[in-house]
Amino acid sequence: MSIISIASQKGGVAKTTTLINLGAGLQKKGKSVLLIDADPQGSMTEALGILEEQEKNLFTELSKEIRGENSNLSDAIITTASGLQLVPSSLELAWAELELVSVYGREQIFTWMLDKLETKYDFILFDCPPSVGLLTVNALVSSDYILMPIQAEFLPQKAVRIFMHHLKTIKKLNKDLELLGIVLTKYDHHKTMNRDIRQKLQDEFGNKLFHTTIRNNIQLAKAQQAGLDIFNYNKRSNGAEDYEDLTNEFLVKMKAG
Repeated sequence: MSIISIASQKGGVAKTTTLINLGAGLQKKGKSVLLIDADPQGSMTEALGILEEQEKNLFTELSKEIRGENSNLSDAIITTASGLQLVPSSLELAWAELELVSVYGREQIFTWMLDKLETKYDFILFDCPPSVGLLTVNALVSSDYILMPIQAEFLPQKAVRIFMHHLKTIKKLNKDLELLGIVLTKYDHHKTMNRDIRQKLQDEFGNKLFHTTIRNNIQLAKAQQAGLDIFNYNKRSNGAEDYEDLTNEFLVKMKAG
């Protein structure tokens, strides 16, 4: 079982879109996948068609651990219209982050919860908040790898360097955590800035930069409005083609890693 946090210091970089469609791509390849929405905003939960808060979710199980009770993350898993298995988010996760500050072993709560999962998956994918708070730290401490989607623009590029600085500290809590790679999203090869940023990232991070780029594609947004992944919504779209390529490259990197 490999645990991957999809994380970025900056919002609006297609982090959630990448997680959903990578998860769906892996499922198409016959892999068992669990998605965990650790972002209080709940963008992934909503994008997968879950519009009402579920009775059991990440917050309800996290709260049990905070109180010293036994959680059961398996009870919170639901199956979405795409067939993806999901632990949904809750707005109350924002309060849980504040409560975690005073909890013993606060950085390892997610690790303990995942150890109790009744079903073992090939891949568990965390959707992290766009900040390095305790929810993100918990996800990273429990993970084997980080996948970082960013836009090929100046501010997202700067956010990568900030995140890498935080990563040095987090690795003290999880020495095995590694950056699997950086994925450029909303990419337009006709734009000089996009090409320039890609080259700078290539020079700085080498093979950590995925060769696959995700193009701007309105079908990706429409799929989320429909509560579906891109393969179930429009398998002939550019978005489906790009995420198919990303899934293949991801599996190659995982095998090499």
